[in-house]
Amino acid sequence: MHLKPLERQKCSNVIRDWGKNIKKIKRKGGAMKPFYHFDTDETRQSLLSRARNVALWAIKQYEIEWNCIRFIQLSDTITYKIETVTKESYLLRIHSERVNKEEILSELVFLNELGKLNDLKVPQGIRSRSGSYILECETDEGYRKPYVSLMKWVEGEHWSGEFTDNHVNSMGVMMGKLHEASASFEIPSDFVRPHWGSDSFRKEVSKLERYYPRFLSDESWKLYQEAIDKIIRQFDSMKRDTRNYGLIHADLHSGNVVFNNGIPNPIDFGRCGYGYYLYDMSASLLELYPRHRWLLIQGYESVIKLNKDYVRDLECFFIMFMIGNYCHHSSDPREIPSLINEQKYALAYIKAYINDRPFLFEVIEPVDFESNLEEGLNT
Repeated sequence: MHLKPLERQKCSNVIRDWGKNIKKIKRKGGAMKPFYHFDTDETRQSLLSRARNVALWAIKQYEIEWNCIRFIQLSDTITYKIETVTKESYLLRIHSERVNKEEILSELVFLNELGKLNDLKVPQGIRSRSGSYILECETDEGYRKPYVSLMKWVEGEHWSGEFTDNHVNSMGVMMGKLHEASASFEIPSDFVRPHWGSDSFRKEVSKLERYYPRFLSDESWKLYQEAIDKIIRQFDSMKRDTRNYGLIHADLHSGNVVFNNGIPNPIDFGRCGYGYYLYDMSASLLELYPRHRWLLIQGYESVIKLNKDYVRDLECFFIMFMIGNYCHHSSDPREIPSLINEQKYALAYIKAYINDRPFLFEVIEPVDFESNLEEGLNT
């Protein structure tokens, strides 16, 4: 979905009519439904319609002279790019019910401090006219009020095509600077962010248990289960300290990195929380060739030195993050064809991990996946 630039007068009329409908709904009363619900194309379109109205209302609560609002995506949040007459841009986010107000505010506090600690460019929270970083917005049809936040837009472009050696190395440097900065962040007493570990992984896997037949055979699922059990055992045996554990981005793949004059900057900290720094690194390594994985780690180590035995844990996080991705995407029918296509490589990595064969810096041969492909497509 892509919204065309909206004329101010038309937007005002939409908001005025929407406000009248809200008042009618309030008079009727009744139980409130979750705002952020979509599991079919119909409910997705309904959510996007609600979100559009919320975005139009929310943007009027800020002191910015906007002239265009563009839909970006529907994922963990619903996001819009807000363009202004002064050429400055902003990111408007509508949050799901999975995060509370304290978590959102803590993310913004973290980002505002990161911007002060070193030369990283990260999104910065913007206060509304009332002085709040977070708005609780009215919506329609008896749905719960969603939270909305606005941030400064980080200028840059996603890299298209093959990464160069310099790009990969600079991403490693950026990651090292990010972890170095987060390690020096003094955490407030009311700071609330998720912990990414074995408990959160179990919750993700519970979702995959429901949807795996869409793209996996039962035999392939048994391999997944074996890898999942091994990941949890290995994770729980790791020794945590301030050198390897702290506040992380938690979703630092290339889609959440933009390049400005060749310099990478991280965006979308919606999943930021507590976790191992190597877990953060694994998200980037997933989409790189073995040689480029070496280069990213070298860039990282120009800022922060890793322990000598880091590879074993990093391979665990690599598989953990890969499976976590499938947990997230398996409920969306539109993602299933690509998930099926990836399994010949995913299962090869999983088999290597189960059998204690090093794979992070090796070229892995894909497994024969034709029978699983047919079964998945017919499920």
